[in-house]
Amino acid sequence: MTESAIRDDLADRVPRLVARTTQVPDEPDLLALLAVHNPTAWIRRGEGFVGHGEAARLEVAGPDRFAIASRWWSQLTAAAAVRDDIQEPGTGLVAFGSFAFADVPGHSTLVVPEVVVGRRAGRTWVTTVSAEPSLPSTSALGRLRATTPPCPPRGVTFADGALTGAGWSAAVAEAVRRIQAGQLDKVVLARDLLAVAKAPIDLRWPLRRLAERYPVCWTYAVRGLFGATPEMLVRLENGLVTSRVLAGTIRRSDDDAHDLALAASLARSSKDLEEHEYAVRSVAEALAPHCSSINVPESPFVLHLPNVMHLATDLAGVLKDSSTSLELAAALHPSAAVCGTPTSVALQVIGELERMDRGRYAGPVGWIDAAGNGEWGIALRCAQVDDHDPTRLRLFAGCGIVADSIPEAELAEAQAKLVPIRDALSP
Repeated sequence: MTESAIRDDLADRVPRLVARTTQVPDEPDLLALLAVHNPTAWIRRGEGFVGHGEAARLEVAGPDRFAIASRWWSQLTAAAAVRDDIQEPGTGLVAFGSFAFADVPGHSTLVVPEVVVGRRAGRTWVTTVSAEPSLPSTSALGRLRATTPPCPPRGVTFADGALTGAGWSAAVAEAVRRIQAGQLDKVVLARDLLAVAKAPIDLRWPLRRLAERYPVCWTYAVRGLFGATPEMLVRLENGLVTSRVLAGTIRRSDDDAHDLALAASLARSSKDLEEHEYAVRSVAEALAPHCSSINVPESPFVLHLPNVMHLATDLAGVLKDSSTSLELAAALHPSAAVCGTPTSVALQVIGELERMDRGRYAGPVGWIDAAGNGEWGIALRCAQVDDHDPTRLRLFAGCGIVADSIPEAELAEAQAKLVPIRDALSP
């Protein structure tokens, strides 16, 4: 779609918003402010955002989804009347987004909540938003706190999704065969599980559990997609670009001493180091056109999570063009960490072997402000509420497959990655 076609297509979809950001003296527990219905959240170590309601929303699909969303956000912020008493990244107008992994099928969304509570470095603020001619409300934090506590899920049962465990292992074996035949270097295969509850899931329950049990992860919720991702696709703040790349995984034990030995073996594993190298290289190459310099550490470190350990690398660069955080996320997606290498071949293999629509799993999820600052993680360790039946969810997990991958080991890794969401859905 051309730039003019995108502009014309959005002409009737950009409301004029009025927004007000004020600092408040409260130091709230953001998790206590989660909306009862359709919560919006981006939380890590007690900081981040929660959103209530919708002042504006864009639904978009197809290969131009990032370009259309970027143009919509640019037009929306240009037309808005904003009074921002703080003027920091994340204040003023903020949109929360979640994007489909694939060009087709799948849908993507950007949402501007009516109320956003933000907390960072000891400062708390509230942004209220309305569409003209209405004026923003003066929402007190007390009114955002729910009168009822989160309800635990009732009677959740799990079933295989698109493939059984044996069927998915066979898909991994076929991927290994193609890699060993030289058709590609790496592919990331995902599997899904179905969860059915006896009543609609109160998302406040799993979100609190995820945030408390995985504090180093970014706990998120956007339009029914929720989870806790350990992987920061890209952060942009006042010209500084950072990214955390994860690839290479080992399951933890119940013994700390044994886990140290496992971490050492992960750091020496040629299979995992190869997988990690592909992922880091893909991110560095995608960021290079947008950054004047990029710092790439020579060796990864081991990131310890409650259920697994990952090889991790933190990259940093200085922005040299006018790209927004969303545009950088678009340039990075899909990275080798969630797709494979070469990208085009890996996408084809994923389409042939997974037998499912990933939806917004493994796509960018996060936020952007009017200045283009933002944080975009990769939607991992997540579940998607069924659009037509709130008692049904799909859970997702994926593994990077290289020439040395063993199907049984990859299945065990995928099961380990499903643990956070499965546990979060328990009473």
